[in-house]
Amino acid sequence: MAKRRHGLDAGRRNFLKGATIVGAAALANPATASPQLAGAAVKTRKADVPGPELTARETQPPPKDPVNQSSSGGDFMVDVFKTLDIDYLAMNCASSFRGLHEAVLNYGNNTKPEILTCPHEEIAVHMAQGYAKIEGKPMAFICHGVVGLQHATMAMYNAWCDRVPVICMGGNIIEADKRMPGAEWVHSAIDPSAIVRDFVKWDDQPTSLQHFAESTVRAYKIATTPPMGPVMLSLDAELQENPISDAESLRIPKLIKVIPPQGDSAALNELAKMLVAAENPVIVCDRVSRTPAGLTRMVELAEALQCPVIDNAGRMNFPSRHPLNQTFRGRALVAQADLILAIEMNDLWGSLNAFSDRIVRSYRPVYKSGAKVVTLGSRDLFQKSNYQDFARYQEVDLAIAGDAEASLPTLIEAVKRASDAGRQAAFEARGKKLAAAKLAMIEQAKSDATLGWDASPITTARLCAEVYAQIKDEDWSLVGTSIRLSWPHKLWDFKKPYQWNGGSGGAGVGYNLPASLGAALANKRHGRFTLAFGGDGDFMFVPSTLWTAAHHRIPMLYILHNNRAYHQEYMYLQAMAARHGRGITNTDIGTTIKDPNVDYATVARGFGVYGEGPISDPNELGPALKRAVAMVKSGQPALIDVITDPR
Repeated sequence: MAKRRHGLDAGRRNFLKGATIVGAAALANPATASPQLAGAAVKTRKADVPGPELTARETQPPPKDPVNQSSSGGDFMVDVFKTLDIDYLAMNCASSFRGLHEAVLNYGNNTKPEILTCPHEEIAVHMAQGYAKIEGKPMAFICHGVVGLQHATMAMYNAWCDRVPVICMGGNIIEADKRMPGAEWVHSAIDPSAIVRDFVKWDDQPTSLQHFAESTVRAYKIATTPPMGPVMLSLDAELQENPISDAESLRIPKLIKVIPPQGDSAALNELAKMLVAAENPVIVCDRVSRTPAGLTRMVELAEALQCPVIDNAGRMNFPSRHPLNQTFRGRALVAQADLILAIEMNDLWGSLNAFSDRIVRSYRPVYKSGAKVVTLGSRDLFQKSNYQDFARYQEVDLAIAGDAEASLPTLIEAVKRASDAGRQAAFEARGKKLAAAKLAMIEQAKSDATLGWDASPITTARLCAEVYAQIKDEDWSLVGTSIRLSWPHKLWDFKKPYQWNGGSGGAGVGYNLPASLGAALANKRHGRFTLAFGGDGDFMFVPSTLWTAAHHRIPMLYILHNNRAYHQEYMYLQAMAARHGRGITNTDIGTTIKDPNVDYATVARGFGVYGEGPISDPNELGPALKRAVAMVKSGQPALIDVITDPR
């Protein structure tokens, strides 16, 4: 391993300030998959070659059904989807929804929705989750019976915790006397949605086409009303496949979207007065921005008060380089605050308390006694009990229920009305101090990033700096990062609504790659450059996502943060061993991904994706990224495998 250096020479600092590196390696021809053995003689036995009868049986269309029907229930279902502006239907094909599948292809011409072929149901749901956060509308997903739904559940739980609308559907055969012997029995259920009912907003099992139309429109409406979330429909196979017997009576109801609820105006006026009067107010936020307007309104509120913002990055809530973005001074500012405004917070208790994970777990508040705490958001409007995604109860002084993005204009106007000349002067002085602190934070981050700059394995700081040097002049969108990879938010200039889309929600492993691909699909139509960082452990859950990327020609740069371990768990296991005084010699067992090391670039090429790596020499990283960026700009997905420091 190369020796780490800690110098802060000018060259490295200049690189982090955006200087272009002129590397010796020019843009090379794309790497290709391993060549086949040239001229190898392959001897095939006669019996290995399929005969004409077998070939005909396997390749010819089946005989016509005795019933020649011109329409099906699936056709009507497609008509319903088209009224809801559903662009894509992600799936892993299966017999329980063959009727709908065929109707989408041949009746709907595979447009609105267009089928996305996914090798696993978890990939399909996570693609829909990532897509919705960029495009601002749901994607549909369908799975096979109870077994396909069980594959999908982790991703559905992530979408639930992330409060993202996904239209989930599953095939089923409701009537027992209609099921074929064998698989149709073990794949069917009386109530398939029971397994996911605790982490969807709503579910139904339509028994007629009219029921389907009304339930699907209702499902879309419920999913997209804040607080948003996945919904589930169980679709009977016969309902999809059989002829439409009463077409004249069918009607698709019109979708009227719910206007997001605003917080009580009197309460917002009271909050405005509290904010204006406070000497040290702090805004803490997590999932405010559900549309581009959210970012604009957050900036307007903060600037009206010259108030610091701590962004937990559940969405693109606040520009990273804005002088009032004080995220990386959050703990100190919360400790000084006399008023804390928490906007669309997922875990407020976690932001206001320090937790000690020792033999006896303990905590202490980090905010001072007497500080006022106010919440604004939609979390209080809808909760469930079994799964504990609502976090620990935090006492507050004022709780305003309502969609934050919809409520902010009223709050902003109330703040402006309540601010006289004297308070505005105080705000201006506060803003100057915060701006100076922000500049110091940026310079400190650049300095910290140079530590171990030439080390191998490559530091995560250099990895993020090298990537930004290659993409900073593109219309870029970062749609995923591996666990605790905060360097992009320290070093990069995030300022557009689509440049960040938050995390998984439920911290379920396997989210990052497929959700990033879903976001890349949404970005594709806008011509944006999509990239993501992902851990090797997360990648191992869903590597076949790369096939979907190649098959549907979705351009995305995926940088593999390869530390050859499930490193968070490795650290926890070391802590347990140290606690018991047993040494850490054995803690790589069950926590590392080595012996053998995985060749992820070869895996990528095997799926039809451009791949390079593993790269452990930091001087080779920039040229490799340059080649990969060129591939993505040409319309192809690319993966770069980088051997990195653990964190």
